[in-house]
This record gives sequence, C-alpha cells and structure tokens, in this order.
Amino acid sequence: MLAPTNPDTTAPQPDNAHVPEAVRLTPLRHRLSTRIILLSFASLMVVLGMISGTLYLSWKLEGAGAAINDAGSLRMRANRVAIELTRAQSGSPNDLAGQVAALDTTLAQLRRGNPARPLFLPDEPAIQAKLDLVVTDWQQRLKPLAVATASTTPATAYIDALPVFVNEADSLVKLIERDNASKTDLLRLSQASLAIIACVGTVAVIYLLYLWIILPVLRLQDGLQRMAAREFSLRLPIATRDEFGTLNAGFNRMADELQELYQDLAARVDSKTAELARQNRDLEALYDMTAFLNRASDAEAMARGFLERVMRQFEADGGTVRVIDAAHGKLHRLASVGLSDALAENSRCSAIHDCHCGAAAEAGMITVADLRQFVRQGSETQESPCGREGFRGMAAFRLDSPRGTLGTFTLHFRNPRELPPSDRQLLQTLARHLGTALEHLRLAASARQLAVVEERNLVAQGLHDSIAQGLNFLNLQVQLLGDAVERNDNAETREIVPLLRHGVEESYQDVRELLHNFRSRLTTGDMRPAVEDTVARFRRQCRTDARLTIEGSGPPLQPEQQLQVLFILQEALSNVRKHAMAEHVTISLTQGRDFQLVVQDDGEGFDPSEFDGQDSAHVGLHIMQERASRLGATLTIDARPGAGVRVALSLPRGETMPHPDELLAAQESSQ
Repeated sequence: MLAPTNPDTTAPQPDNAHVPEAVRLTPLRHRLSTRIILLSFASLMVVLGMISGTLYLSWKLEGAGAAINDAGSLRMRANRVAIELTRAQSGSPNDLAGQVAALDTTLAQLRRGNPARPLFLPDEPAIQAKLDLVVTDWQQRLKPLAVATASTTPATAYIDALPVFVNEADSLVKLIERDNASKTDLLRLSQASLAIIACVGTVAVIYLLYLWIILPVLRLQDGLQRMAAREFSLRLPIATRDEFGTLNAGFNRMADELQELYQDLAARVDSKTAELARQNRDLEALYDMTAFLNRASDAEAMARGFLERVMRQFEADGGTVRVIDAAHGKLHRLASVGLSDALAENSRCSAIHDCHCGAAAEAGMITVADLRQFVRQGSETQESPCGREGFRGMAAFRLDSPRGTLGTFTLHFRNPRELPPSDRQLLQTLARHLGTALEHLRLAASARQLAVVEERNLVAQGLHDSIAQGLNFLNLQVQLLGDAVERNDNAETREIVPLLRHGVEESYQDVRELLHNFRSRLTTGDMRPAVEDTVARFRRQCRTDARLTIEGSGPPLQPEQQLQVLFILQEALSNVRKHAMAEHVTISLTQGRDFQLVVQDDGEGFDPSEFDGQDSAHVGLHIMQERASRLGATLTIDARPGAGVRVALSLPRGETMPHPDELLAAQESSQ
C-alpha cells in the first residue's frame, strides 16, 4: 500500500546532495543497472560452472568408456596371442609378433592415456594398482612365455598361464566400470542440480526483478493514478538509493509542487469566480439601470427609480439626488428615498460648500464610513444632519455629463460601512449614466421646445404672409366701402363688394391650406400618395393644368424628411396658385441616388434682382428656403419675368435630418 510519507525522513541523503536537482545522478554502486549486471554475471558464472562440470564429467566418462573397451580387449588380444602361438608351433603362417605388439600398445595407452580419443583411466589408486598388476603379469610372465614358446617352449605353458592374466584384466575392467558408474551417477546428480539451480535461480531472478523493478513501477503507476485523481498529499516511500529511489524522490518533489500550485490555483479560481460573479452582478445592474434610464421620460421619476435600484443593489437605507444651481451655489433636491423631508430640505444640505454632497460635486466622490464625527462650522462643532437622522455612513458621487457637472447623488447607511474599490467604481459609472440620462432629458426637452419654436415661427410666417396680408387687404377695402357708403357712392360700393368677397374666399382658402399642412403626418413609404393628394387638391383649387411625374425606385426618405419635402411642394404650388397666373405647371419627383423635386410653371415670373424678403409676393420663397435648410437640402429658384419660375429641391441620399442637439447648439450659439 502507498501512504503519504515524507521523502526527507525515509531514506538517507544522497552523496551528491550538493549537486542541483536537475543534474543529480544515482551513484554507480547504488544503481539498479549495477545490481542487474552483477546478478546476471553471477547467474552466468553458476551456469557456466555447472555446464563445465557436466562437460568435464562427460569427458571423463567418455575416456573411461574407451579405457573399458581397451581393457576388455586385453583378454581378446591375449587369446589371439595363444592362437597365433599355436599356429607358429605347427608351422602355419601367423601374426604372433603383431598381436604381441598390439597388446603392448594397448597396455601403454591404458597407462599413458590418449586425450585425442579421449582415453584415460580414472585416477583411482585401486585401478592404477590393478593396471600395474596386469602390466607386470604380461611383461614378466605371459610375454616371455609367448616369446619362448615360439622357439622352444610348448604352447601349453602359455595357455596354462593365460587364465590368471584374463582374470586380472577382468578385474581391471570391473574396477573401471564401477568408477564409471559412480561418475555417471555424479553426472546425473550434476544435471539434476543444474535443473534445480536453474529453477531456483529463475524464481530468485524473477523475485528480485519484481522487488527491484516491477514493484517500484507498480507503486509509481498507482501514485500517478492517485495523483491524476488529485490526491496531491500522496508521497511515495524512498526505500532504496537506486534509480527508482531517485525517481520516487522526484515524484514527491513534483507532488509537493503540484500541491502548492493546486492550492494556489484553487484559491485563484475561487477569487476569479467571485470576481466574475461580482462583474456579472455589476453588468446586470448596469444593463438594468441603462434600460430603465432609457425608458424614463421624467427627471424626478428617473432619479427616484435610479435611487431605488441602487439602494437595493448596495443595501443602502436612504438616498437622494440633487442638482446644482450654479448661479446661487445651491443643491436642489430632485428626488429622495428613505429620508425625512426635514433632512431632504435641510438648508445646510442645500449649500454646496456646507455638506458632503456639495463637496462631492467638486471632488467627484466622497465616502464617509462613520458619520459619528463632527462637522465644524465657525467656532461650533455640530453633529452631521445625517448623523442626527440616524445614519452612520454615507457615500456621495458627482453626476457628470458631457456638458459638465449636473449635481450629486448620495447613499446613506444606518451602520458604518466602507465601500470596496469595485463598488465605488460601479457607483461612479452609475452616476455617469444618470448624469448622461438627465442631460439627455434636458436636451430632449430643449429640442422639443426648439422644434415648437421653429414650427411656431413657420406658422407665424405663414399667417403673416398669407392670412394677415389678406386681412389687411380686407381691412383696407372695408374702409373704402365705409367711405363709399357715407358718400352714397353705389358704383364704388358695387366695385368693392366683389373684392371683399374674393378676399374672404382667398383668406378662407389660406386658412384651410394652413390647417391641412399642420395636420400632415407621414410614415416611411407614404410619400407618393401624399404628393398625389397635394397635386389633386391644387387642381381643384385653380384652373392651372398640373402634371405630375414620379420616377426612380430608391429607398424612401425618413418620415420627417418626407414631411418637409411635402411642405415645400405645398408652398411652391400655393405660390403658383396665388401669384404665377400660369396655365401649366409641371411637378417632377425623382428618387434615385439623390432625391430631387422640381416645380416649374409658365407664369409671369419675376426679376430675381428685385427679390426682397419683405415682398408679400415672395414670402413663400422664404418659407421654402427655411424648410430646405432644416432638411439639409439645396433649394434653387430660377425665375425670369414672363418666363415662369423653376423651383428645384435637391437632397443627397447620404444626408439626414439635423439632430435636435445640433439645432439646440446652433440656437445657443446664435443667442
């Protein structure tokens, strides 16, 4: 089993402890390879010794076997000598000398041995003594009888002495066989021992290899698996100083580093997770606040909703939004939540330099963790108004906008509280959002006011240049009518009455046209029907022939652009009806890459050099010029006396209506 252990206390320190870990090596005498080589060499020596012993015994047995053959041949050769001796006495051909020489040679080989065959007698004394008896008996008794018998002695003497020699030779053979049998048993014992040693050695080698290699590898494998399962407290025992001991020490060092890294990583992951959670909350708060500020249309409701959301986000007990009155150095309450009316309207809180809220307008941010301090005023020290209200902490932030500082908003806490930097940054961001939203409300109100002023200006111009002139004409005719009535001048009266009727009809038509223009509303894509209705109404109002052509399939203009174009067309046709005395008028509208409107008549025209802005005949041209300027288009008027008038409006497709902020800035710069 593997247990967490300390590698520094399990094994002695290596001899090269002063060497850096990256280059430290296992000493040669402690290496696993050294032990394996020594074990292999010892096994080889044992095996080679056993094999050499068996080979030596086999060689001895082979030599003894040859000696048994030669010793056994002594009897045969002694009998052949007797046979050859008998032939020699009978006078028959014989090989007596050859047989005697062969027997001498055999005895000499038995005594000397012959390694080449191999042939040699065992080194036993009894065998050597028996060989000496056999050689002596042959040399001293049988061989002389054989030689003497060949000449004078009868063969019977040799034959009578032969059995003793044969018995001695048999005894020698038996001794050799007995020794050979013992060596054969020894060979078999050696072979059995070799087999036993091989088995035991194999088991021993396997066991040692298991202890030296397999078991450390299994421990290391189990350690790696447990390390993969994040059991970083695991330590491997260092029981040896070989390569596996070094490897286990390295594993333990790796485990130490991984444990430290994992603990640090876990702490960092927890920190990052908390940071991401906080950032997600901040993003949700910013998104919710931005959506709310974009929906709100009233400054007080916007400020109150802002406070409610911020107080809920930061667990505040009260809050207020104040706007700056730079002219009087005051802070006026716009909205408050969780504060009493007395505190919200406190005179000290309304002075910029007498409270923390005012200081935040200059410093950008003021946070007080504990309001149980005192605020010095003159020679007296008084408790903070917020402190008297029961609040012990506060945080004030400046409301900034692109045009400057608008005011401050403040959070009040009934318990002392220190805001972390992340919360302060979020509150500052929310303050900028509120300041920008309040500024947008102000700009939108100013833009709406400017639009109303401009429309009123156009209405006033229209009334002055059309109805007012007509009423002035009617007033003059009424005065003339009164004078004629006083003089009883019926002829002049009859002349004035039609003029009055005509003037009233013209004024009525002007009023209807103005009302129709004011009520005109367009959406994207409604340009063509509105133009056709305008031209049709012109045809009904006068006898002038009007021709309308609409060409192109470009994208439609914006609704506000369409409305201004329609007003310009109505004004141009109104001028044709009132002043041109034309028989024909052509209206051409082209929606291609650029938008173009052309109104051309064949009326009386006028001299552009005599153009005067105060001329009632040309007031409509002023109105068209102003609308074209609002549209961002170019209005060209070509006129010649007796040759009619050509009014051309050109609007590049990339142009858009000016933003209300631009109109407001233009108005402020002009003022």
